[in-house]
Amino acid sequence: MSNVDLKPHAPKGRDGVVQPAGHHLHAATPTIYPRAVTGRYRRMKWAIMVACLAIYYIAPWFRWNRGPGAPDQAVLIDLVRCRFYLFSIEIWPQEFYFVAGMLIMAGLGLFLITSIVGRAWCGYACPQTVWTDLFQHVDRWIDGDRNAQMRLAAQPWGARKIALRLTKWAIYLAISVATGGACILYFADAPTLWREVFSGQASIIAYSTIFILAGTTLWLGGFMREQVCLYMCPWPRIQSAMLDESSLLVTYKDWRGEPRGKGVGDAKGDCVDCGLCAAVCPAGIDIRDGAQMACINCALCIDACDGVMARLGRPRGLVDYSTLQSDQAERKGASDRRSIWRPRSLAYLALWLGIGIAMLFALATRPRLALSVAKDRNPPFMVMSDGSIRNAYVVKWRNMEGRTRPMRLTLNGVTRAVMWAEDMGKADAGTKLDRIVQADQTLVLRVYLLTPATIHAQRVQFQLVAMDREGGQAVYHAPFDTPK
Repeated sequence: MSNVDLKPHAPKGRDGVVQPAGHHLHAATPTIYPRAVTGRYRRMKWAIMVACLAIYYIAPWFRWNRGPGAPDQAVLIDLVRCRFYLFSIEIWPQEFYFVAGMLIMAGLGLFLITSIVGRAWCGYACPQTVWTDLFQHVDRWIDGDRNAQMRLAAQPWGARKIALRLTKWAIYLAISVATGGACILYFADAPTLWREVFSGQASIIAYSTIFILAGTTLWLGGFMREQVCLYMCPWPRIQSAMLDESSLLVTYKDWRGEPRGKGVGDAKGDCVDCGLCAAVCPAGIDIRDGAQMACINCALCIDACDGVMARLGRPRGLVDYSTLQSDQAERKGASDRRSIWRPRSLAYLALWLGIGIAMLFALATRPRLALSVAKDRNPPFMVMSDGSIRNAYVVKWRNMEGRTRPMRLTLNGVTRAVMWAEDMGKADAGTKLDRIVQADQTLVLRVYLLTPATIHAQRVQFQLVAMDREGGQAVYHAPFDTPK
């Protein structure tokens, strides 16, 4: 935002010690030991972290009564039956466009958040951030705060250090296994799968999934941490291209803080060069060096600086959320009260709301029955002994409700055509078929369609109608083949 320095810097650790550059093509990554801090943004991160972890670990255990024969897990990705359940919503495979719509909304939501408040997603709700924050709290619980962690890292290996490391890594592993175990619970009945996992009766796929997810959680959240954000994740590069002078970013106001110094006098700025803003940063940067791609906008440096300013009796906000426009206005002694809502943000919001409203409308008005027809291709038709022409079809009636429904199949479009199912006789042929379709089931019928010999090739319309009070219908057009 201000005082941006794009020149290459020698890598330096949390304590500000410059690492020797040498003549290597790369420098070793310094270990980061973020210091604990209190403040409103730290409390916000606590609340979001607890909420995200609680939803992830607890959601598979919620129950939802869908009636007899249907799973009672509130959130379930049923791969066996090819269904996705979300409380009262049930998504069938042919309704995958709802899932696509949710993914589009998630992408637009990220664009909207970035255009308004910068990298707030990275700083507060990204899974990598949430689990890294959790592991860092484990570090403080076992090893102590920043200084204690640095002293322990510098000590030679001994009984105490080995015990602390094994204890910490054991907690890391427990969290990672719980993370992998919670993930598989979304794909099967949670209580049943949980018992099978601990009794050794679960499938090899379940154990393999737990192992893979536990390993990635342990490695990415426990050891790689900020390196994932800096080198592996593409989102920081994308977000950088989306930011402009009206985006909120964590900003060091150099016009107020410089020149730094621990003394008091007219020539000194508000920054006392305590280094707390850099000490609390989980990404290992110094916000006073200006806007940097590694900054995830977690605002912990704001809490640290505000605490120092409060103790010194100086106004807060030396490090604060600000836009480039506001920073330039304050630099000149003016105020900038322009809204963060601008045409681009409003366009993202309009698209996001439009897709959401359209999906809600489609979800509320979708028919809870479906029809699909597959025509026999070999042979495409048969000429009967009386010269009439017969085509065969496989017709699937889908009851997408949690209750049994009576349904009727009718045909239109082909003159003097009659049909019958393979469980009927030709003498019972007519223009309609009535069946009872069980709850949440698909009824498969082989249907024969017969027409007089004078008929030319046409398209037949099959119509499936629910005969109960709720009603609903589905239509499918299929070809009717005849000799040339």
